[in-house]
Order: sequence, then C-alpha cells, then structure tokens
Amino acid sequence: MEYISHPFIVPETMEKRAYQFSISMNALERNTLVVIPTGLGKTAIALIVAASRLYQNGGKVLMMAPTKPLVEQHLRYFQAHLAIPGDDERFAMFTGEASPEKRTAEWMAASVILATPQVIKNDLIAGRYDLTDVTLLIVDEAHRAVGNYAYVFLAERYMQTAHDPLILAMTASPGGNKEKIADIVENLHISAVESRTEQDPDVRPYVHEKEIEIIHVDLPPQLKTALDDLKALVGDRLNQLKQAGFPVTDQTSLSMKALQEISAIIQQRIAERDATGFAAASIHAELMKLRHAIGLAESQGCMVLKSYLHKLLAEGNAPGGSKASKRIAYDPRFIQLINRSIEWKEECHPKLLILPDLVISILHESPDTRIIIFATYRDTVKMIVDTLKAAGISAERFVGKANRDQEKGLSQKRQIATISRFREGEFPVLVATSVGEEGLDIPSTDVVIFYEPVPSEIRSIQRKGRTGRHSTGRIIVLVTRKTADETFQIVSRRREKAMATGMKHLTGQEKKILQTALPIDQGELQKAKEVQEEFFSGPRIIIDDRELVSKVAEHLSSAGAVIRIERLFQGDYKIGDRILVER
Repeated sequence: MEYISHPFIVPETMEKRAYQFSISMNALERNTLVVIPTGLGKTAIALIVAASRLYQNGGKVLMMAPTKPLVEQHLRYFQAHLAIPGDDERFAMFTGEASPEKRTAEWMAASVILATPQVIKNDLIAGRYDLTDVTLLIVDEAHRAVGNYAYVFLAERYMQTAHDPLILAMTASPGGNKEKIADIVENLHISAVESRTEQDPDVRPYVHEKEIEIIHVDLPPQLKTALDDLKALVGDRLNQLKQAGFPVTDQTSLSMKALQEISAIIQQRIAERDATGFAAASIHAELMKLRHAIGLAESQGCMVLKSYLHKLLAEGNAPGGSKASKRIAYDPRFIQLINRSIEWKEECHPKLLILPDLVISILHESPDTRIIIFATYRDTVKMIVDTLKAAGISAERFVGKANRDQEKGLSQKRQIATISRFREGEFPVLVATSVGEEGLDIPSTDVVIFYEPVPSEIRSIQRKGRTGRHSTGRIIVLVTRKTADETFQIVSRRREKAMATGMKHLTGQEKKILQTALPIDQGELQKAKEVQEEFFSGPRIIIDDRELVSKVAEHLSSAGAVIRIERLFQGDYKIGDRILVER
C-alpha cells in the first residue's frame, strides 16, 4: 500500500488514493465544491488540503459540520493524521458548551478549529474574534448552504474579511434540483466543482457492490378501512375548498405541491381581507393533519396511526385547541374511526411483522453483521426497537436531542456513545431517524434497511452510503403496495438519476462557466475589508440571544455594529441606555 508523504501528515497513516489526491490538488487552486459518494473519504480530502494549506500559507483552518457528533468525529480524524508542529492545543473544538471567553482564548491559540456553524456565526456577530487569518474554510454537508442556514452568512463574511481565503465545500449529495445546486454554488462562492461517482475509473477499485432488495407488503384490512375513512374526510374538505373557488381536481388525494399552491392563494385572499381566505386557512390546516394521518396509515401501521388519531382528539377537546383540530375531532366519521381504533390491540402493519424474522435471518447468516434500520418517525423507531427486543434481538434507537411529547431525545453525548458502542459490536442493530443519515462514521455496517422509502434523493443517497464501505453491502427497502411508499420509491430513484446527470453537466460544460461567472469583486472586497477595519467605530448594540435565529443580527454585524449577546428581559435589541427595540 502506498501512503501519502507530507510534512504535516503523520507518516504511513493515510492511504494514497489517486482520486483523493487529484481532487485535493485541484481544490488548492480555487474555491471548490467536492461531490463524492459517502464512504469514499471526503474527510481525507479535507485533511490533505488542510495540511497543504497550513504548510504553504500558515494561518488557521476552520472546519465546520452541522452536528456535535460529526465535529467530534472530524476532530478525532484530524488529531490522528494531521502532524502540526506544536502541542495538542493546536486543535480546538467549538460546539457551544464552552464559555465565550474560553472559545476566544482557544481561537487565538489553535491552528485547526472544528466547530458547528451556529457557534462560529454567533461569536463573529458578537465580535469575539474574526476570520482574517483563516486560510482554509471547510464546509461539511455543504448541501445545507441554502436559505438562512449559518453556512451562507459565514461564507460571505469569510470572503469579505479573510486575507487569503480558500473554501472547500463537501457533500455526498447536493440534490437533483438545478436551482438548489446553483444556490449552493453561489452562496459558498464556488469557482470549481470536483465530482466523482462509483462508476469513475479512479474510484472503482475502492467501491464495493451494493445489493438492493425490495420487499413488498400489502396493507391489512384494518388499515385499508382506516384509509377509506381518512380519504373520505379529506374529500369532504376538498369539496369545501372547491366550492369556495380554489383549484381542486382530485377528490381522494392531494399532493404537497397542490397544498402549497392552495396555501399561496389563501394567503393572498387573507392579505386582501377576503373572508373566504380565513375560512380556507382552517380547512387547509385540517388537510395537512389528515394528510399526515394517511401517511402514517400507509407506511407506519396501526399503533403509530392510533397514537396520532388520539393526539388529534385530545387537541380538539382541549380548551385551547385550534379550530382545525376541533372540526376534525367532532366529525362523525372521525369519531367512528377513533372507536374502531380502540380495538387495535397489537401492531397490524406487515412491515413490523416481517422485520424480526428478516433481521434474525441476516444475523443467522453472519452473526457479526451490523444493521442500521432507518425510519422516518420517532414513534416508529421506538416501536421497531421494542419489537426487535421482544424477539430477542439487541437493538438501540438513535434519534435527535430534542424532546418530543413524552419521549426524551438523545443528547449529543449519548449519540456519540451509542455510535461508539455500535461500532464496537456491543449490539447488532441500530434503529435511526434522519439524524443517522449525515456523515457519521459507522464503517462496519453491512446491511441498511429502509423501513419506508424517502422521496428525497439526498437522504436516500446518504442512507445507502451507510453500507458497502469495506465489503459488499446490502440495502433492503420495505414498500407497501398501492400507497405513497411506491410513489416515494419512484420519485427518489428519478431524483437520484437527475442529480447524477446534473453533476456530470456541472463538472463538464459548466465548470468553465463557474470559474469565470463567480469572480470575487475586488472593489467590493476592499470596501468590506475597510468596513471590518473600522468595525469598532460602529454603534454598540446588545441583542437578545433568542434573536440570533433571524437575519437581523447578521445584517447589523455586516453593517459594522459592535454587538454583545445577552439575555434581555425587555425588548429584543438594546441601543445605549435609553432605547429598546421590540421586533
């Protein structure tokens, strides 16, 4: 095996792969978006570029990732492979747990900072440090760089203030939407795209086959009857909208796109003080709740649906319940459905019935197999874990940190511990929501099971990337016939193909266009740097820490205001001693 030889890389620790080395060398020339499948070493590319940049240009490297588990994972990798002269203080990790004063001190001392983007954004707005001496900004999971996400602000601020800027953005899946890809490219000031697929000649030697198996199941009678009731409830409300002049054509189902179009018309009518707009808004809210119930019936099963129906009933009977919830709760057909659901004593969805035997057969073939099961909803995750444990299978859940209803989430510390124990083989099955899709290093996973298909090509690609890293991987998708499962499976496959086609086009003809179409305006850059140099002459404003989710703080910071972040008991913004602004 040939290893990478570099003064700032620990000898004989990194295999030299031609595609990684080629991408890294090109990424040193200009702001680059790297798109390669999960498991092919995006972090290795980032480290090679970081080592070269620190060796040649000095300064600091700032690498950002969306979650604390990902940041810690990157920190371990960089500490193991990056040989920066000096001591361990050359590395720092920012995730918001340390005090601002400690972060400021660590920023000054460190050469490599690994962080979640929101922490860096808040610190920059508060003026705790700046990005002037950052010579490389690494953006992991770059497909998030759209809208109001912190990456957008940080890339802009970096290009305006850094003395010697270079951006390396990385993702396994930017999406199949051309407009979104264009937004990512623009928001991150990308000048070149480096893309590889598993079919490229320099990648093929490192790729293992993925066997994809589709298992079809049929809805049981209880759920078919429940679906008939839910669709009838939807039909009643669509008729009401149709009579009010809204564009409704299908009386049995309604796509999210159609709902969004109706919502736009409703908002327009409300703005015009049209009474039909206010009435339609409540009906639209009912449709959203019923549409969600239909999705649960089709793909999740009796117990999850039953839980949601009773939640709607409780909302409708509560004193502060919404008009939409009350209208549903008092509908005779809904009451009839609730009464029937009381008789559902055990899980009736065939997916859950076949899952234990499926997992047992996989583990019987190979006892050391590691399996990840992806499900959309937390209730489903809990139900799967309970079902597998009842069958004697050791399984644990992997969900986000937020608490939902009666269920506690997993803190980021517990997430990291769970992944570590799964990697070490303490239990064979991990059942995860979307929090397990992005970037986490679970190299020993042999089988990935989709409890239901997902329409997002990004999520589908990330899920598939959890397997087939070191040997042949197996992907199993559970699909319920004649439901949205079949639609989502088709949509996801189509979007994956569209993304692959789009990336080929982008890295072919459009690469040359990118290099000339997105230059940094040197005049604007100089003006921005002059603003930065005069930063402390601007007005002094205290911003309530709960207001950092808006773009107001970003605009004030970019305009040169000196900002302090505090918890204000009155107002959202405090200017001097006499002015409070309530937003």
